[in-house]
Amino acid sequence: MAWGIGANDVANAMATSVGSRALTIKQAVLIAAVFEFLGAFLAGGEVTATIRKGIIDVSTVADTPEYLVIGMLASLLAAGIWLLVASTFGWPVSTTHSIIGAIVGFALAGIGMEAVHWDGLLSIVGSWVVSPLLAGTIAFFLFLSVQKLILGTEDPFNNAKRYVPMYIFLVGFVISLVTLLKGLKHVGIGLTTGQSYGFALLTGLILMGIGKIFINRVRKDPTLDKEFHFANVEKIFGILMIFTACSMAFAHGSNDVANAVGPVAAIVGVVQSGGEVGQRSPLSMWVLLLGGIGIVLGLLMYGARVIATVGKNITELTPSRGFAAELAAATTVVMASGTGLPISTTHTLVGAVLGVGMARGIGALNLAVVRNILMSWIVTLPAGAILAVLFFYLFKLILV
Repeated sequence: MAWGIGANDVANAMATSVGSRALTIKQAVLIAAVFEFLGAFLAGGEVTATIRKGIIDVSTVADTPEYLVIGMLASLLAAGIWLLVASTFGWPVSTTHSIIGAIVGFALAGIGMEAVHWDGLLSIVGSWVVSPLLAGTIAFFLFLSVQKLILGTEDPFNNAKRYVPMYIFLVGFVISLVTLLKGLKHVGIGLTTGQSYGFALLTGLILMGIGKIFINRVRKDPTLDKEFHFANVEKIFGILMIFTACSMAFAHGSNDVANAVGPVAAIVGVVQSGGEVGQRSPLSMWVLLLGGIGIVLGLLMYGARVIATVGKNITELTPSRGFAAELAAATTVVMASGTGLPISTTHTLVGAVLGVGMARGIGALNLAVVRNILMSWIVTLPAGAILAVLFFYLFKLILV
């Protein structure tokens, strides 16, 4: 499952940087390997909810804890196999929805309909529409601000030098909030909302200062603009995209490792307690380490396929467009974590890339690729569920 997250979901952090040519595929994979692992291992969680988003009521299996163990094994294998299939075809699907669909499938097969919290499932289906629309809208207006402040002015190069540090501040501020509000809640660090905003503000200012040093070193090369009018401006946005890639990889690793290690924590908790079923289980560090290593391996072996789909095939990206998409996606995650809406980072980023494309007109989008992505989203929950049912009965036959 962790391998599948690395192969498929890490595109959320890296696709826009590669697609906009701010980073090569090798540089992106190296940055992602380091920061995804650090995020997963350092901020992935000391105590995690064993059942993602409270989808099933584990008290219903109190008398048969072995069903929870084999059900979680079946869910992990089902979601992992679906992610392998999706990654092979380059489809960016939701790892969160993959594991939720699998857990629902096992619950229906092994426990009964009463074990599933259907209201929670309905909110997930609703998020399919809400999160891409929200991210797309934010990305649309962010890119319009870039056009108005920089690209559409008489002196875009100097205006880029003036305004890009402010965008770097925004990136630092928002990505820090993703980690502080959504990632570090697993670690047991009890920061108040005010403290989180304070740390995010400080991080944004520090990154803005570092970015300004690099930006001041960029010199205008008149020969570059002959092929592409904004080539020199995009060099400045390229610096911004490196900051975005590192920050987003860390935040993503800290958030999404739970999709792999949550069910493992449930299994370990039941086994170590001698069969006692609890809603929460202490998370052993070796489980977190396993999750981090799995993410890195999946990224190194298969990550390039989904990165190509999101970064290159939906619409043509430049560093300025990629920045708008990445910041919009991160902002949507922050807003969702504040309201408790269970959203997918994959859906959010794809929606943001679509928003940037729409800012340039519908003709800038590859609608055939968009159709395939939407179909893969619809199939994800039932695919995970059906596979989980098959594996549950297989494990039940062999192990119980």
